[in-house]
Amino acid sequence: MNLENYFISQFKNAHIGDDGAFIDDTVYSKDAFFEGVHFKKEWMSYYQIASKAMIVNISDAIAMNAKPQYALLSVAMPKSMTMQDMRELVSGFEETAAKYGVEIIGGDTISNIKLDITITIISKTKKPLMRKGLKRGHLVAYSGELGRSAKDLKKLANLGKIHRKSKFVNIKLREKFVSKCSRYLSCGMDISDGLFSDLGKLSSANKLGFRFYVDIPKRIGCSGEEYEMLFGFDKRDAKAVLRVAKLCKTPITIVAQSVRKNYKNRCKAHHF
Repeated sequence: MNLENYFISQFKNAHIGDDGAFIDDTVYSKDAFFEGVHFKKEWMSYYQIASKAMIVNISDAIAMNAKPQYALLSVAMPKSMTMQDMRELVSGFEETAAKYGVEIIGGDTISNIKLDITITIISKTKKPLMRKGLKRGHLVAYSGELGRSAKDLKKLANLGKIHRKSKFVNIKLREKFVSKCSRYLSCGMDISDGLFSDLGKLSSANKLGFRFYVDIPKRIGCSGEEYEMLFGFDKRDAKAVLRVAKLCKTPITIVAQSVRKNYKNRCKAHHF
């Protein structure tokens, strides 16, 4: 049993189940970025830690076709951190937020035995892209290239080094593609837990399975923290979607068609 899914299922609320909660043209989203769970300080500079914490939260807004506007930070810091370390964190938060037009409006700081970050993003949209909406026969695709994040994580875990432009620390969001293509998309979400795991979320939300066009190895399908887009669309709109993707310089791979069958995730749970 996936304990994360079980825990979430215990909350009986119609707003829970997407990358964020959509209420009155506003999307509220929140993700944690904890030392020892999502990163180790030996792997990244304080600037990179703060920048990635911010961008993985902004990713949720982008995935819902929302424009991120405000951020609230919760930062738990060990007493061993210096003022220079704190300045690096602030630079990472502020510069990444500014890149996406986000204003940091407050939050909370506490002392802790390790560095733990939680961010709430408040966004606006008139047309949210939800996980629910996939219909039988729709095509399912993802943006970019998958697998590199897990590969680089393995290098870091084995005390190796990764390139400064590695996707593990240098995430590229697909905001232009989502915005211009939203009229054709029936559902969408970002790939944070891995393609196979996130297909499981689409399957659960829409009560559909998938007939795959290609054989996807686990090293690609189980690679988490990719922050690419996973989305569905009517096959009649395939040409339009491919045209927008080319215009936005966003490579996409059509991997499956939705069908009425059960779907089984082939990956281990990331969080429990």
